[in-house]
Amino acid sequence: MATATVGLFAGTVNAVAAGSADAESAAGYAPGLVAAMERDLGLSTAEAVDRLALQETLSATQQSLEASLGGSYAGAWLEGADALHVAVTDAAEAATVRAAGATPVTVDHSLTALDTWTADLGGALAASDVTSYHVDVETNEIVIDVVEGATADVEKAVAAAGVPASAVSLQETTERPRTFADVIGGEAYYIIGSARCSVGFAVTGGFVSAGHCGTVGSPTSEPSGTFEVSEFPGSDYSYVSVDSDTPVGVVDDWNGGTVAVAGSSPAAVGASVCRSGSTTGWHCGTIEALNATVNYAEGTVTGLIQTDVCAEPGDSGGSLLAGNQAQGMTSGGSGNCSSGGQTFFQPVGEALSAAGVSLLTN
Repeated sequence: MATATVGLFAGTVNAVAAGSADAESAAGYAPGLVAAMERDLGLSTAEAVDRLALQETLSATQQSLEASLGGSYAGAWLEGADALHVAVTDAAEAATVRAAGATPVTVDHSLTALDTWTADLGGALAASDVTSYHVDVETNEIVIDVVEGATADVEKAVAAAGVPASAVSLQETTERPRTFADVIGGEAYYIIGSARCSVGFAVTGGFVSAGHCGTVGSPTSEPSGTFEVSEFPGSDYSYVSVDSDTPVGVVDDWNGGTVAVAGSSPAAVGASVCRSGSTTGWHCGTIEALNATVNYAEGTVTGLIQTDVCAEPGDSGGSLLAGNQAQGMTSGGSGNCSSGGQTFFQPVGEALSAAGVSLLTN
């Protein structure tokens, strides 16, 4: 595996750092966002702003390489928050990756192959002894989380599905993911006057959130509206049309301000992200995997963003941002914001497409 780091963007980083002396003037990023990254990621203000600026550049590079590498592309991730690594199955494509300023890593399986095998495993992994599974682009394999003592049975299921053993890694876990919907009072929006969830992102005519928060036709309050689209399980998204409130393209930073949403460019594995929710406010962490699958008690949900950001009941549906780019809505996870946890997010793009609405930016 290649170990050289990216040096192409050093000028960009230094330029941003020179103008990031304090949170209030942090290159246009909301103070609440920067403060949350300082708290949860152990960064200084300058380091947080540098990371956000660099990730925007690296995200564009990653998307360009994914398009140009075609079938050889096997995923991308950040190491040390500033080094973009891109995996390829064809060693001849390493020069293309280096020319873009990234580090090439030659692997055995393309991302297309891993995703195809993951889909083939869908039926076999829907069993109750599998808690979640995802493609790990860094190890070039499918990682399956199983309850203690069930490894042998899952190995048999993988073999029966015809997936190469070299492409699969099993790890045992003692805790099952759960959705973060809640039935207690509080802020955010309410479903049928009792359950509480968090608004994801403002869109044309309303907002998107988690599908497990409500079914089609369910009324909401604060803001007043109706679930027009809801998908769960399978996916975990919803669209709520609002009656009279005005949707605005911002996210509450829980620090007396808001973060303006500028778009929805997907971030890479390893990117720093922050989540906003009505129970625990702002919390930050790192993307661990994309296209992850989770087996909740209510059913299987696929295509999720997996992170180490904490969340708790009532945060469901809330916003996940990479800088000012919308990533997804809180679906569920394990742990809490006292001891830490793992959280899964429904990508925002799928919700927008299913509802036929557009993200509101500011």
